[in-house]
Amino acid sequence: MAVKEEDPVDPREHPDLPDSSAPAPRANADLIGHAQAEKRLAAAAKDGTIAGAWLIGGPEGIGKATLAYRLGRHLLAGGGNDLFGDAADTLAMDEADPVFSRVAGGAHGDLMTIGIGLNKQGKKRTEIVIEDIRRLEPFFHQSAGEGGWRIAVIDGAELMNRNAANAALKLIEEPPRQSVVLLVSHAPSRLLPTIRSRCRKLNLRPLKAEQVALLLEQYLPALPEADRLPLARLSEGSIGRAMRLDDLGGLDLYRELIGMIGQAPHMDPAALHALADRLGRYGQDAACRTALGFMGAWLARLVRSGTGAGTVAEAVVPGEAELMARLSGTGSLERWVDVWEKVGRLRDRADSLNMDRKQVVLAAFGAVATAARS
Repeated sequence: MAVKEEDPVDPREHPDLPDSSAPAPRANADLIGHAQAEKRLAAAAKDGTIAGAWLIGGPEGIGKATLAYRLGRHLLAGGGNDLFGDAADTLAMDEADPVFSRVAGGAHGDLMTIGIGLNKQGKKRTEIVIEDIRRLEPFFHQSAGEGGWRIAVIDGAELMNRNAANAALKLIEEPPRQSVVLLVSHAPSRLLPTIRSRCRKLNLRPLKAEQVALLLEQYLPALPEADRLPLARLSEGSIGRAMRLDDLGGLDLYRELIGMIGQAPHMDPAALHALADRLGRYGQDAACRTALGFMGAWLARLVRSGTGAGTVAEAVVPGEAELMARLSGTGSLERWVDVWEKVGRLRDRADSLNMDRKQVVLAAFGAVATAARS
């Protein structure tokens, strides 16, 4: 059975970054790790071959929306800026440029952003609805206020419901002159096949751990230097995930989990129950999901290291490789696959059936301890 590392943060959620010095994508002047994608967009802008619709896909929190707004600013400013050299290689813009300031403040009349809106009760929806997309129809059928481009960014495009997606498809199929729709998506496969087929695709890869660590230094200057690279490795190449994990105390939680697994098969009952009590408390849903996600991802790495399949991620905590070698030598590889699957099922049940999270945590560690006794 193929073993895939699990996402330690619930992929169904699209929370904003925690309060910090990190700028919103529309106000972010920096782009790290996506030079080739930027070069491709800049060359298309220079050559006049910009497609009417682009699908920018990739994992959450790696800079997709930042790249979309970067292209938008570039086009709205006329397609180039001599201060930054060859326009075919970069979309960079000086933060002092009036276009940058207006886009950052959401005040440019020729750029519209569509995302999750509010319902009639003022609560945030869970999907993008047709009323959101219909706002684009009059926007695109008016002349650009400054005689140039009209640009729409649909952020979280996979969250469009069926009616909204069909409305977006109509716009993409019949694009007005000098207009661009930029669909930003964490899960492009969830979009209608007809939408995917009519967009120029740009798939961004996760950032390198060193790049995430560099951004953590910039955005979270109070984070100890010794924690930057471990947290970056835990983030799986996403600065957004790294910052949420820091906000959640994720690195300390991971260290605690690995310390507990390291005691297997003889785990300290008092320490284990204290951990389960904490994760089972009211309001600790995200921490519990994250802990179970960490366990699933770690067990997947253990199995992968035992089979020699693929590249095993670098250790977050010193001694992880030795721990994996010890545990993989206790019991068959199939047994550890069973444990990995059980932890995944427990995590799903804790969400869908509202199970006692403390018992879920105890059961997950119990499965590890039982396998380690073999």
